[in-house]
Amino acid sequence: MSELKNRIDFVYLFDVQDGNPNGDPDAGNLPRVDAETGMGLVTDVCLKRKVRNYVQISKKLAPGFDIFIKEKAILNNLIDKSYEEDTVKNAKSDGEKREEARNIMCNKYYDVRTFGAVMTTGKNAGQVRGPIQLTFARSVEPIMSSEHSITRVAVTTDKESQSQSGDNHTMGRKSTVPYGLYVCHGFISANLACQTGFSEDDLQLFWSALINMFDADRSASRGLMSARKLITFNHSTELGNAPADKLFDLVKIEKVGENVARSFSDYKVIIDRDNLPENITIKEFL
Repeated sequence: MSELKNRIDFVYLFDVQDGNPNGDPDAGNLPRVDAETGMGLVTDVCLKRKVRNYVQISKKLAPGFDIFIKEKAILNNLIDKSYEEDTVKNAKSDGEKREEARNIMCNKYYDVRTFGAVMTTGKNAGQVRGPIQLTFARSVEPIMSSEHSITRVAVTTDKESQSQSGDNHTMGRKSTVPYGLYVCHGFISANLACQTGFSEDDLQLFWSALINMFDADRSASRGLMSARKLITFNHSTELGNAPADKLFDLVKIEKVGENVARSFSDYKVIIDRDNLPENITIKEFL
């Protein structure tokens, strides 16, 4: 697998229609929102979960593509297993054992070598700083969260049925965003990729996950979520040729018309290529 040698920064756009892209457990699972501006938020953890799920489905936990943070995993048990390998057993010092265990975890688990992990909670396999880091995604405009009453024509217990004289229905609530376009920014470090073994092939899998992961994550509560655009700024060096914020400023999202946005066609994405710094190339997906 070829080594990743150049820094990459990227802008990722996705939207939601009539769904809850990321519920806030501290607010009754309402869509996350910036209380001061009304802008919708989706956490980096939420997006990483969808990437992990896509890789798990597409690679079927093949060697080198297992997932460390997955449903019902007992993390300490997975960390402890790395100490059963011969390279760790034969290491002469605790420091060497930790480094060998760390390498095993990076080689085995895609999400460890991609996003990093803290692996000191069991037998010490060290800490890994992942080469890919994501920001919270933020909506382009303030979102309006709608609450809907829903009815289930069944009850849970006999007692509940008797209290309703056999009417048998249960009321509930559902919160949705009518429409929201969200923007996430990401950073890929070639230096950290070298340390974890994150390769060009791993990078292509990551791009594929961002493009396709919502199709593998359908749910009535999430409505229609779609990847809309992925713009990468590819530097010519490991350290990069320009600050990331200057590159992100080249991407402008403008409203089309005066109507309330209800689809991606209500916006246009403009990339200011005329002011692109030297030795940086742009690639667009979608």
